[in-house]
Amino acid sequence: MPTYDYNCEKCGVFEHFHGMNESLTNCPSCGAEVRRLISRNSNIIFKGSGFHVTDYRSGDYSKKAAAEASGASSSKSDTKAS
Repeated sequence: MPTYDYNCEKCGVFEHFHGMNESLTNCPSCGAEVRRLISRNSNIIFKGSGFHVTDYRSGDYSKKAAAEASGASSSKSDTKAS
């Protein structure tokens, strides 16, 4: 269920969990009228070791990246020797 921010003139700002088709008209603490606020969407949760682009790459990509990295390090050592 989503979290919604509300403002009560007596109690102040509070969060309330309810379904998308429901709405809150009165404060659960004091019963006064409430106004729904625009959410800041600060409840983002990233799971896993990284982001989607790096988590789900193919094994072929990893092999090519490793080959390029080893090829780049050997070419740098060759240029230093010249």
